[in-house]
Amino acid sequence: MAAEALGWWGVPLGILAGTLRGSAPFLFVSLGECLTEKSGKINLGLEGTLLMGAMSAYGVSYLTQNWVGPGLSPWLGVLVAGISGMLLGAIHGWLAQQPRVNDVAVGIAMIIFGSGLAFFLGKPFIQPQAPQLMTIDIGGWSSLPQVQSALKLSPLFLMGIAIAPLMQWFFRATRWGLYVRAVGDSPEAARAMGISIFQVRMLSIVAGSFLAGIGGACLSLYYPGVWTERISSGQGLMAVALVIFARWNPIQCLWASLLFGGAQAIGPAFQSVGIDAYYYLFNAAPYILTLLIMIITCSPKRTLIGAPGALGKED
Repeated sequence: MAAEALGWWGVPLGILAGTLRGSAPFLFVSLGECLTEKSGKINLGLEGTLLMGAMSAYGVSYLTQNWVGPGLSPWLGVLVAGISGMLLGAIHGWLAQQPRVNDVAVGIAMIIFGSGLAFFLGKPFIQPQAPQLMTIDIGGWSSLPQVQSALKLSPLFLMGIAIAPLMQWFFRATRWGLYVRAVGDSPEAARAMGISIFQVRMLSIVAGSFLAGIGGACLSLYYPGVWTERISSGQGLMAVALVIFARWNPIQCLWASLLFGGAQAIGPAFQSVGIDAYYYLFNAAPYILTLLIMIITCSPKRTLIGAPGALGKED
């Protein structure tokens, strides 16, 4: 209704608001997958990690609100969401590095395990209302309540923006970043240098899953700010296409996340001004974008620039 009151100006405003809100989960999951794939492994199980993070964050925020207060309980939920992601990442990292084990098979198994565990443990939290994360209002300059409502940022989104250049610096300027790139590009050369491939990949997968867990917390504690079994809408799997689109570059992951977040906001933005025709088609924009990216980037005539050399190869 707020966007409808502005007329057609409500459409770009709605897309802007949806981009700022909906891109945060994409950003954290894609950065986590970028780190994982830089080490030469693919983690398709991030969809389960995202759901587990969303459930953990919401449940902890709800259960601890009387203990630490409604202001701190959401942040405790964010921390637990990251830890739950690390636990799933440790399981994935160990399984994926066993002899003759396929990354895709392990990823599918982790999707089933993570989502099933989240659905089972999250049943009691579907109805209760948990305290939400605070927001930063950057629309105070406007007297329009619609603009003020649209320009509310989550601190997690700003943290994700800060993590992207830090991760870029990590890959280029630190010893551990060099280890990750070496293991991902040429495991044989890394082994000759005395680098533990198992350790580097394990730490990369665990750290990447930590970020994915926080991405789940963005869903349940910020936008849409509820816990349901369908809250992720496949964003964990979309992150794989997003990382390919971003050429395994953390900075480009940021821009790609904004693009995916904006595509996700097209349907609700048009609906807000009373356009219900083709609503489901507009809502399918992120999935159509994913398919287009996979078709374009996975063409056999096109070289995947920036792809780690060992990505997708069994040890």
